[in-house]
Amino acid sequence: MTIESVAFERYRRSPNEKTNLPRLFFGTAIVIAFWMAMTALVLFAGTYVYIVWRLPGPSTGQYMQDFLASPIGILSALSSFAGIWIGLWVAMRFLHGKPLAGLFGVSRRIAGGDFLKGLVAVLITSLFSEVLLYWLQPEIARGPIALSSWLLFLVPIALLAFLQTSSEEMLFRGYLLRALAYRFRSPLVWAVLPGLLFTSLHWNTASTLAINASVFISIGTFALLLTLLVYVTGNLGAGFGAHLGNNLTGFLLISHQEAYNSFALLNAKPLEGPGWTNWDAILIAAIGIVSTLLTMLLLLHRRSPLRVGTSKQSLG
Repeated sequence: MTIESVAFERYRRSPNEKTNLPRLFFGTAIVIAFWMAMTALVLFAGTYVYIVWRLPGPSTGQYMQDFLASPIGILSALSSFAGIWIGLWVAMRFLHGKPLAGLFGVSRRIAGGDFLKGLVAVLITSLFSEVLLYWLQPEIARGPIALSSWLLFLVPIALLAFLQTSSEEMLFRGYLLRALAYRFRSPLVWAVLPGLLFTSLHWNTASTLAINASVFISIGTFALLLTLLVYVTGNLGAGFGAHLGNNLTGFLLISHQEAYNSFALLNAKPLEGPGWTNWDAILIAAIGIVSTLLTMLLLLHRRSPLRVGTSKQSLG
């Protein structure tokens, strides 16, 4: 497997002199502020509407938690990631003097062919990992959503999942990675630091330490793959597709978290639930690593039909 860095070198050198560390820190603070403001707006306004309109969902008396666990709450939570897009636009426009599209790649467009390849590859390897997870823990039940409702929500969920995953890619593999690579040559800075920040957001206080560690390893490995895709292609397209494929599997097909059970056809034993052993955690981490390595082969091997970095198609 040969990996060229020419595309990444062009991407790394695309910022201007306004991309320095103080502006990067300030820009990141702006993005977080907009993200938190949008989250608060969605949380409080959504809870109010949930109570007043008596929307379908749980009714435990803990109104905010009931709202977040309801179908409309899940959709609303995904929409809050629009705050990241808004914050990035503000930071790029007013701090760095560059268009937001500059984060996509040197061409300022998303590589459409790589997006589709990343999506297909991860959907394939996600199904493979689900088979292994079923072998590990075969407690899978049909979800509460009717097939007709699932088909009705298929497009909205896919669009909102794209909003979520693309915003995370823009922040962690675009804004932060690109700016740090512009200032630092070492991948320990521009690759590892954004990856650790991204992975740390997935820590779940409701899960055991062993399960959290296994999820941390799995997501950390996947984050490294997403970074590698940027390194190979100099574009966020493949990462957009791969990240979307990963989340669509959990949102729409097989959910492993109670918070996302509303729209999934199948519900597996929740990772935050009891009964998981340390050996289970080791196997879960191993499955995550193997799945990511298979995805890497599909997307980077020179003989793979899904090899990225060879398409000139663009979205936008």
